[in-house]
Amino acid sequence: MQESQIAQVIEPILADRGLELDRLDVTPIGKRSVLRVTVDGDGPDGRGPLLDDIAAASAAISAALDESPAVGKAPYTLEVSSRGVAKPLVEPKHYRRNTGRLVKLWLGDEQLVGRIVDVVDDAVTVDVDGVERVIVTGTIDKAVVQVEMNRAFEDEEEN
Repeated sequence: MQESQIAQVIEPILADRGLELDRLDVTPIGKRSVLRVTVDGDGPDGRGPLLDDIAAASAAISAALDESPAVGKAPYTLEVSSRGVAKPLVEPKHYRRNTGRLVKLWLGDEQLVGRIVDVVDDAVTVDVDGVERVIVTGTIDKAVVQVEMNRAFEDEEEN
């Protein structure tokens, strides 16, 4: 199984559903292969794909791969998931999809924790302790969303 051939089967299916292929890994395990498909997309609220969209894409991908010469008769296990919160933010679209979320940024020797306020082109505006900083994404060594357990409850109490 070649990843490039499998990607050619998968990408149009995802595009039809407003999703994109973020990563494809094919791992042989004994006589089987595990196909790990990681998807991303804006979703209806601009914050990433919905679980129902991923499930529908998974079913369509499975059906297409079963008929595709890219897989043939080789047994495989298909795993389809979203990027998840733990994946580093790399491209401007990753920052845009996480607007409003708390992130930890590594800029050379400096580490910042702040909330993404806005993203324009390749610049992200982050509120760090009440001060907005505009940072070009290409200067960020690493950025990871910080999970906030209490924020959802605080937002609900305000409503």
